[in-house]
Amino acid sequence: MNARNDTLSQTSQPIRMPCVPVLVTHVRSCVWLSLDGEIEILSQKEGARRLSTSEIPVLVLHALATARRLRCGPFPRLDILELFAFVRPAQFCLPTPRGIADSLGLPKPMSLEDEVETLRNVCQQLLGELRARSSKDLITLAWAMKTGGWSWGDIVLDALGVEEGDAPHSGALLRSLQIWHKLKEWVESAPPPQPGHLPVEPVEARARLDLLLGSDAEVRLEQKDYAASICEAFQAPNAVGEPVMALVEAGTGVGKTLGYIAPASVWAKKNQGAVWISTYTRNLQRQLDSELDRLYADPNEKKRKIVIRKGRENYFCLLNFEEAVSRLRLRADDAPALGLMARWALASRDGDMIGGDFPSWLKELLGARLTVDMTDTRGECVYSSCSHYAKCFIEKTVRRARRAELVVANHALVMIQAALGGTEEALLPTRYIFDEGHHVFDAADNAFSAHLSGQEGADLRRWLLGAEESSRSRARGLKARIEDLVAGREMEEALEEVMHHARILPGPSWHQRINGGQPMGPFEDFLRRLRQQVYARDINNGSPFSLEAAIHPPVEGVLETAERLKSALEKMRIPMQSLIKGMMALMDEEADELDSANRQRIEATCASLERRGVQQLLAWCSMLDSLFGETPPQFVDWFSVERIEGRDMDVGMHRHWVDPTIPFVEEVVEKSHGVAITSATLRDGSGDEELDWKVAEARTGVSHLARPALLHDVKSPFDYPKQTRVYIVDDIRKDNLDQIAAAYRELFVAAGGGGLGLFTAVNRLRAVYQRIAEPLDRTGIQLLSQHVDAMDVGTLIDIFRGEESSCLLGTDAVRDGVDVPGNSLHLIVFDRVPWPRPTILHKARKRSFPARSYDEMIARLRMKQAFGRLVRRKSDRGVFVMLDRQTPTRMLGAFPDGVEVVRTGLAETIKGVHEFLSEK
Repeated sequence: MNARNDTLSQTSQPIRMPCVPVLVTHVRSCVWLSLDGEIEILSQKEGARRLSTSEIPVLVLHALATARRLRCGPFPRLDILELFAFVRPAQFCLPTPRGIADSLGLPKPMSLEDEVETLRNVCQQLLGELRARSSKDLITLAWAMKTGGWSWGDIVLDALGVEEGDAPHSGALLRSLQIWHKLKEWVESAPPPQPGHLPVEPVEARARLDLLLGSDAEVRLEQKDYAASICEAFQAPNAVGEPVMALVEAGTGVGKTLGYIAPASVWAKKNQGAVWISTYTRNLQRQLDSELDRLYADPNEKKRKIVIRKGRENYFCLLNFEEAVSRLRLRADDAPALGLMARWALASRDGDMIGGDFPSWLKELLGARLTVDMTDTRGECVYSSCSHYAKCFIEKTVRRARRAELVVANHALVMIQAALGGTEEALLPTRYIFDEGHHVFDAADNAFSAHLSGQEGADLRRWLLGAEESSRSRARGLKARIEDLVAGREMEEALEEVMHHARILPGPSWHQRINGGQPMGPFEDFLRRLRQQVYARDINNGSPFSLEAAIHPPVEGVLETAERLKSALEKMRIPMQSLIKGMMALMDEEADELDSANRQRIEATCASLERRGVQQLLAWCSMLDSLFGETPPQFVDWFSVERIEGRDMDVGMHRHWVDPTIPFVEEVVEKSHGVAITSATLRDGSGDEELDWKVAEARTGVSHLARPALLHDVKSPFDYPKQTRVYIVDDIRKDNLDQIAAAYRELFVAAGGGGLGLFTAVNRLRAVYQRIAEPLDRTGIQLLSQHVDAMDVGTLIDIFRGEESSCLLGTDAVRDGVDVPGNSLHLIVFDRVPWPRPTILHKARKRSFPARSYDEMIARLRMKQAFGRLVRRKSDRGVFVMLDRQTPTRMLGAFPDGVEVVRTGLAETIKGVHEFLSEK
């Protein structure tokens, strides 16, 4: 084939632009650039008509969002994001005309007409970059994608300098997707030594902080004090089970990230051990990754000493990818998506697909099946029996984390790993810093709960038996993962018994059988009776939302089916324990023959069997026992039917700890030597300082420690009385969505964009969006919305941050994930006081607090967390508005001392917002 290796010759030839129309959509209208170069402003209806009738592809930006906005079906298109992903893999750009122009260093469009021209300019620049990078591998991959129907195929091949008739043979096309041959193998090394116990002195932390900040940085005494307070978590412990603990609340603007990186990095260096920094949100993980550039200017050194660590379900699986490639003969149209995934995987830093360098909009464009479903989502990893084990992204990251100085993880991974005893990591870390510490309670609640549900049962069945109904599923069963280890040995019989009894778990299409009253087996029969009880006790007839019911008194048939189910689960658990025992004995009996990879594989399999099998089955049996007596006092049990828009999605029995910080302390904190828990919102601001600290201790588990924690409060350096205002609107009805929508509209206009609207219910959010999106668009304000736009929350927040004239509507996930300094966020509007939902679990937890103060504590913390997003720099100004005239005065402790809180009408609030923000 003619690969045209003469790069100078290629780059001298003009780039041929695709001769296609261009379309950019907005809330009310579209901008159309015709083949003749004529620019037209169209209605959405006309834009949808032209797309549906076009016989040639149309150049667009984010085809899925375009189709959803125009309410039209699939259309022939050239999505500029696909070209970007091919030319610049593992790089992110905002999926907006301004965002993609900025990523390429092009002028930002200033008008609607500029936007369609920008897309053409972006296309030309990307194709030019392709020509300069032309190579045989790139050409072959592009050919493979073209054979699968990639709309960019001919255009990309032309830019790469390929002529007609240069097509490679089919074997070369397939090899172009076999990226595992191009990846480097990781090298096993000896385990690291145990870390030392040398403390970190405040003077050392302050010196490291100065180094991180640089000589030109503004001196913040609060940050130095904060770094000194974190040092206490790095003192040496004096007794088993009594780690040193620092509970530190630090107001917004203190600079927590560098404040704890300073002492953590000193301890890691002095003691040759790793400090694990745990966050709750992906946004903070990304921020930490960026801040750590200050610690190591050399990227290679940073890569050795800093590791971003997540659960296995976050990483790209090469075996899953290989199996998808092998099916190309059956599904040739998968080639374009697999080609883009191949480009990303070869360029990715660590294969992290959830919050790493995988652009979130790529999942939206290509679908989950060929993107995020390529991860080890169901624990089906075969470990060392995998042909790609030595190149596995997950295994490589795990090994890097063992020798790192700082590991940036998340709360869920830390808790699950500690509960497993650190099997996967070999050694548990001895020092932790939990940032976003106000989420420790919720993270522990999720990590240490149990669910006897259809979905959990079906997942366990799939994990044990593998795929049963669809060639698309890549799930490999337990037998496929360990058959070579147990074949011909006594435990082979135990494995067969496990496989046999696993068929009592909910099988494919269990939803339909339960809803139709035709369950198969004791598990599905129990779920059918459980569902009957939930619907029988429902007081909101016809509600489209999830339902729940107490377990007592049970309806007829529940106890009988529960007894049969428990017996069936016990029959599965006994051979499972025999299998674990036999595999562990194998390591002893064949110690001289088993290599380290197979030993690790056996240990990992046994740990998974213990956690996903034995422990889960024991928990389920214990839950079923409660139906015949009482639930242990430390737990709460209930039945539920999980619903989405009126459709049953799951049915089950649930068990949560009343206080989930108890297992958190037992499994994580007491097994460590030192822990710091920090946040800007540990205390809820009730007005009673002693009570506030008790609440913080209860919500983080500190109250369960034998050795009291050291408590610190570092004040924010911001002048909140000068920089912020709070309004409570007292003349609109919170149950009147027309009034609520009008308030949002006028407040966002008064602020000139930069507004965040927070809602307590998705249906209210959608109703307001429908009422105000077009009016705001007429004023030049772009309205983004969670649960409406065809983008994930992270992408929406990135666009909100980058587009200063935009506003964003969202729920809890948005409130927790936003970190937007400057003009992009200077107004927060709540539709009503964010009281917690009155669930069975919530009711049980209120018993640990006075009936009224528990609800107020939760709501105050939510308001405090939201308010903290308003001001991120000393130059910021922000306004907080509550559209609930019934906001109790007791809730105002959520705001810093001295902040002016004004109860007034909507008109006065709108005027006040405009005047206050105009003073900037």
